[in-house]
Amino acid sequence: MKRVVDLCLALFAGFVLAVPIVTIVLVVRLTSSGPAIYWSDRIGRYNQIFKMPKFRSMRVETPALATHLLINPDAYLTPIGSFLRKSSLDELPQLWSILTGDMSFVGPRPALFNQDDLVTLRTEHGVHELLPGLTGWAQVNGRDELPIPQKVALDVEYLKRRSFWFDIRILWLTAVKVLRRDGVAH
Repeated sequence: MKRVVDLCLALFAGFVLAVPIVTIVLVVRLTSSGPAIYWSDRIGRYNQIFKMPKFRSMRVETPALATHLLINPDAYLTPIGSFLRKSSLDELPQLWSILTGDMSFVGPRPALFNQDDLVTLRTEHGVHELLPGLTGWAQVNGRDELPIPQKVALDVEYLKRRSFWFDIRILWLTAVKVLRRDGVAH
């Protein structure tokens, strides 16, 4: 059931957002060198690595680290990078990952391939069995501001409470957070 809902929502969102997506592609290409989409190695279900697309908000030479680990992350932003991140528009290409089955709309956010501490804790608590999500319970409860143990605790809570209605609640709270730009580090 969740997969059918994901497919229908992703197709609908892709259709509705086609013009903004094409516009963002053009603006990213016009304001910085390199591709419009950055493919990031991420940890998916059962700790399998998959390629997750995002609109490129950082310069091409940026190290493949979580933003909070960069010494001066603002120095790596493209001219529209800050806007893309704060508005969460950089996440739109992940509709592709939902269509291909690598992600769901709701689940724990996929870890970077080098976030061993996060992956280890998630695996210890069974969270690695979930399909990663475009948004999740941890995202609506702190997003980038959460320390890893707290993020994993919220992922475990999602694992235990997951249901259609809980996913709807998380999607609603995500929309509110995105519109308010709450919890975005950069």
